[in-house]
Amino acid sequence: MKKWLAALLVLGSAAAPAAAHEVWIERDGTSPARIYLGEPAEAVPESGDPEFPNLKAPVLFTESRERPAALVRRVNHIEAAVSAPGDVRLVDDNVFAPWAGEDGKLQGVVYHARAGRTETRHALELEIAPLTAGGYSFAVLWQGHPLPGAKLTIIDPDRWAKSYLADDKGVVTVPARGKGRYLLSTTHEVKGERVLSGKTVAGTTHVSTLTFVAP
Repeated sequence: MKKWLAALLVLGSAAAPAAAHEVWIERDGTSPARIYLGEPAEAVPESGDPEFPNLKAPVLFTESRERPAALVRRVNHIEAAVSAPGDVRLVDDNVFAPWAGEDGKLQGVVYHARAGRTETRHALELEIAPLTAGGYSFAVLWQGHPLPGAKLTIIDPDRWAKSYLADDKGVVTVPARGKGRYLLSTTHEVKGERVLSGKTVAGTTHVSTLTFVAP
């Protein structure tokens, strides 16, 4: 059984859900966006991933995070009413509660996600952005700056998965492996205090995904 980013973090057992799970968005054309929590290298169970209840209120937006889309909870995903065409993004810093690391200090996770590759701009702290609209080369950006050597994992429409390292400009070119939905994922660990779920953590792991559909 494939495990999506099974080696995402070297954490204690209390952090296992955060280490194995991703948040991602799927959208087809101008249809509503579908938000999932789970392991994207595997089929989403009809009843939802066991950790799906932890996905409570992600903030999904188009132009501005200050104008989030309305959400409707479904059996195995959350549906967001987005009528305008274009890319959609989300952020959620309240999926898993902070946990104690090996040094006893609290650690936390923030999830970022994007669907679409029509825009080259970035709007998330950690984002995978296309260099050109509709292209297969992507930059891994942290607060708008490239992350050289960042690890980018790719899952193709057949759930074939492979990881690549970004070049010195933070760029990875994704192999075109046929029609269908691709999912890209990266992580970035940041030391420093931050408040998550009402608790001050000493370090944060940011996880970001991007999905797009190749015609």
